[in-house]
Amino acid sequence: MKTQTTALCEVKKNNKFKTVILKFGKRNLIIACSVLLIGAAVLLNWILFTGGNSDGGYDGYDQPSGNISDNLNQTPPSNDATNTDNTYFSATQVSRQRARDEALEVLQAVVDNAESSETAKAEALAGISAIADEIQKEANIESLITAKGFEQCVAVLNGDSISIIVSADTLQPAQLAQINAIVYEQTGIAPVGVTVINK
Repeated sequence: MKTQTTALCEVKKNNKFKTVILKFGKRNLIIACSVLLIGAAVLLNWILFTGGNSDGGYDGYDQPSGNISDNLNQTPPSNDATNTDNTYFSATQVSRQRARDEALEVLQAVVDNAESSETAKAEALAGISAIADEIQKEANIESLITAKGFEQCVAVLNGDSISIIVSADTLQPAQLAQINAIVYEQTGIAPVGVTVINK
């Protein structure tokens, strides 16, 4: 007898819930819940990042770390050789990036062309992947060589050979060995295929 009464109570509760849903509407209930969730997220964001203060700041995170006038009063170094080297390395990197962008644009056009054959699309995708791999390897090489104490470095990978341009007056044998080791680790290219140029 108790189980029948319990079952009837549960059925009545379920019917009341269904009645409320049908009366209010499923769509409206979902919208109301979404609005409540968004409101809770906004409130939580406001509490966490403003600490409930009315100033709206991020507790000092939006303030500059130094005095701006200190930076304005400093004069940049006027060494013409350094400026020329910086210009050379910047121009080389921009030129390399421009050539890569043009190649990627052509390959992407082949992939996007509906009239291209499947083999042409596959070759274009392989070319895009190869360029992305070269970009990653060059970036790794440049970062590692810079970490060894060189001010600037540009690596240009071309198949199974690579050219490394570093900012240095002279290169010692130990430095050349370090550069060759980094290149071999990242690309597998032996020292025979490595050209190191000091600028």
